[in-house]
Amino acid sequence: MEINTHSKSLVKKFRDVRARSEEICRPLEIEDYVVQPIVDVSPPKWHLGHTTWFFETFILVPNFPLYEVFDPQYNFVFNSYYETIGARVIRTHRGNLSRPSVSDVYRYRKYVDEKMNEFLDSHYMKDAIAPLLELGLNHEQQHQELLITDIKYILGHNPLFPAYKKDSMQAEKAVKEKRMLRFSEGIYEIGFDGLGFCFDNEMTKHKVYLNDFAISSQLVTNGEYLEFMEAGGYSDFRYWHADGWNWVKENNALSPLYWHKIDGTWMYYSLGGLQEVDLNEELCHVNFYEASAYAAWKAMRLPTEQEWEAASSAFSWGKRWEWTNSAYLPYPDFKKEPGAVGEYNGKFMVNQMVLRGASVATPPGHSRNTYRNFFQPDLKWQFTGIRLAK
Repeated sequence: MEINTHSKSLVKKFRDVRARSEEICRPLEIEDYVVQPIVDVSPPKWHLGHTTWFFETFILVPNFPLYEVFDPQYNFVFNSYYETIGARVIRTHRGNLSRPSVSDVYRYRKYVDEKMNEFLDSHYMKDAIAPLLELGLNHEQQHQELLITDIKYILGHNPLFPAYKKDSMQAEKAVKEKRMLRFSEGIYEIGFDGLGFCFDNEMTKHKVYLNDFAISSQLVTNGEYLEFMEAGGYSDFRYWHADGWNWVKENNALSPLYWHKIDGTWMYYSLGGLQEVDLNEELCHVNFYEASAYAAWKAMRLPTEQEWEAASSAFSWGKRWEWTNSAYLPYPDFKKEPGAVGEYNGKFMVNQMVLRGASVATPPGHSRNTYRNFFQPDLKWQFTGIRLAK
């Protein structure tokens, strides 16, 4: 079968995406691959295996009669949360998997990649499979971002503060001019519509009515957030949600993640190693509670996700995932796909807050202004920041 131009572009994307995951892991020592400091951080080895398992399980096994499973036990090891697929290692135990070894996982990737290349060049690759293949590629790109954030957590909680690599990504410094962009009340269209890939939680496009609002042209900087800290922001309950205030007390919270006060100076662990906090750089690694408290201290608020999307063409975004004041809920006419694919987003629509934009860890070509990221309000190991609204 002659595969069409769209499928050929997916073949190239498949090879590029798969190569990038391994490139992200190249600076690691072998010991770094198996560490799991907290439940939210998965070992790099597991990410490499899980993304491979996705293509094996959802594309090769049901669609390629010539395929032989690499190791039947890997379905138990590398399934993440798909109840439809069966039993799995619980999330907290991923760091206990000394076997399969790192070399085993790389052999697994090589085997599946070779079989995928055979499949993509065969008559078994039908146009109807292309959407699932594209979902798998975007799924791996999500894990590439998780790889970077998880590697940072692993190395950033090593008492030696080792650098991931000296020339690792750094955000550009914040633009000095900051102003409030004003938008009039009215009806706005929200959600994905058109050609290209999107996740199911971005559909369907729909109209929303928004009151007058204003949103900042720039993200909050480290220096601005330090003013909140020095003004006693972490010790004044008035700025915090009840759950947030409980989180502050239970965790003795005093600063963003990776900030350390050493000899009277605030230091920050970056992927390039430990360095002094740059007051002009965009704030990073705060959770929803902290973002909301800072906004309250400034007598402002966080934007809703609808406001953020309606205004997004008027400001620069993409350096930090930006907390919104919106709970993660389905759009009108949202439909869950049948089977395991339907477990991808819908079942997480509870107890989570929406983030918009992208970050310096987001893979190229993996961001759009309709993208809906989501996390629990206490989490801050992602590259998260703050944009104010009122």
